[in-house]
Amino acid sequence: MEWGFAYLALGALVGLLGGMFGIGGGTILVPVLLYFFQIQNFPAAHAMHMALGSAMAAILFTSLSSMYKHHQHGMVSWPAVYTLAPGAAIGTALGAVFATHTSSRVLGIFFSFFVCFTAIQILLNVRPRALRKLPGIAGMATTGALAGWVSGLVSIGGGTLIVPFLIWCNIPVNRAIGTSAAIGFPIAVGGTIGYIATGLSISTLPSPNLGFVYLPSLFWIALASVITAPFGAKIAHRMNVGLLRKLLAILMLATATYLLIGFI
Repeated sequence: MEWGFAYLALGALVGLLGGMFGIGGGTILVPVLLYFFQIQNFPAAHAMHMALGSAMAAILFTSLSSMYKHHQHGMVSWPAVYTLAPGAAIGTALGAVFATHTSSRVLGIFFSFFVCFTAIQILLNVRPRALRKLPGIAGMATTGALAGWVSGLVSIGGGTLIVPFLIWCNIPVNRAIGTSAAIGFPIAVGGTIGYIATGLSISTLPSPNLGFVYLPSLFWIALASVITAPFGAKIAHRMNVGLLRKLLAILMLATATYLLIGFI
């Protein structure tokens, strides 16, 4: 039961962050889940894959709750969602399949560098200049597929990539965050299918599981994140979250550095 409380606390934090910043929470979920799984003596060869798969499945629930709240505020650009989502879902599924055929060490190092890069961008407040309009259907589908592929590799909801792209295309920041939160759902669907399908044939994974998704962690994280994600979305629309973004970046840097040291 103590692990249930740990997963609940983690889910509450991730739901809050997902609602506030339009991210699925994978940048926090993956390293913490990996740490939890290592303590529970999960097979070393698959602990990282299970952290990625379980995090991606949890984003299903975080993104749904966050998307609903952003929609209530009128901050979701649905035309952008409809054109980005198909490519994003397919790209994420392919990224997840690719990830499961990559060693835990390589995945861990790639994930750590990706999170560090993202955190530094947040700390330096690096944002693309709004220079153009949204591309056509082909451009949106390609962008969604590329963002999805990276999301599948590192189990993120896509906000890290989608939000800057939308800002670059003259979408206001709050609307970009809300739209990214909505795109997080098809990304999570594609990624979850990929991690489940590739893990079903491995009999040595800890149970109860569904492929690379560890069901107890998913249940408690989803339960808490669905409750806290709407509060995060409410905060995003009521206050300047600049300071909170910097605190999030520092937390991301700390977790990514810890993870990188463990894999090098």
